[in-house]
Amino acid sequence: MNNRETKIGATYALSAYFMWGLFPLYWILFNQVPALEILAHRIFWSLIFMFVLLMASKTLGSFIQQLKSLLVQPKLLFFVFIASVLISVNWLVYIWAVNNGHVIESSMGYYVNPLVSILLGIVFLKEKLTVWQLVAFLLAAAGVLIQTINFGQVPWIALSLALTFGFYGLAKKLIHIAPSMELTFETLFVVPAALIYLIYLQQAGVASFGTESWLTTLLLVGTGVVTAVPLLFFAEGAQRISLTMVGFFQYITPTMQLIIGIAIYREPFHLTQLVSFSFIWLGLIVFTLSATLFVKKQSVMLRTADSKNN
Repeated sequence: MNNRETKIGATYALSAYFMWGLFPLYWILFNQVPALEILAHRIFWSLIFMFVLLMASKTLGSFIQQLKSLLVQPKLLFFVFIASVLISVNWLVYIWAVNNGHVIESSMGYYVNPLVSILLGIVFLKEKLTVWQLVAFLLAAAGVLIQTINFGQVPWIALSLALTFGFYGLAKKLIHIAPSMELTFETLFVVPAALIYLIYLQQAGVASFGTESWLTTLLLVGTGVVTAVPLLFFAEGAQRISLTMVGFFQYITPTMQLIIGIAIYREPFHLTQLVSFSFIWLGLIVFTLSATLFVKKQSVMLRTADSKNN
């Protein structure tokens, strides 16, 4: 991978994480719209946007062929369906959390997510845990435990976001489909439920679409774009940069969300929360450094092996 490709990849990835970091500022514009209705519109308009994108890129024919192939592969079809459900639940929890004053706890969920992915990799993919990864996981777990003990309840929003996105990532590890087509499949499989709900709201006369301000209607249509674009940018970036670089970049989003929660939403950030987050941040530092050292070690070993072969 040359430097130019790496720079392009880094630009794509940084753009994706930056857009995700700004999401709380977008969803708060819908504070008068129920989270489930926002989710239904997000699914529907994401599918419309992806179909337009497929037609513009002249890959709609390939998508149809891929769909036919998917329908005769029950196992792959199951994993795509599970991914669809998981990302939909993740979106619902996140939208509800932001619109109900839980931006800081949401950011915790995405800080914890990489460590949840480690645990899932061990349990389901039989990946081995290094000593430093274990230390990182225990530090993050301690941070969540401190939060739980202090508030007398489990931070279910953070854990729900971390677990749903973690299992979503696991499902995607088992799916080998082009990112644009995969996102189209994911929205396609859950759009019937979204459409039924939206039609029900319209018939009941309680829908926000077309009845609230024109800006609300326009923003609901825009949910498709703001959902698809960062996901596509991320896919383009991840193909061009190392996993280590992706690992560093992924903390941009929850950090931005944390800052927005404190500075703009004025959510309280107590000493106990600072201690809790500190344990999680320390765990992430240990995890990232251990991953960096592992990648460097592997690179040195590969170069040594190549030099011996030559």
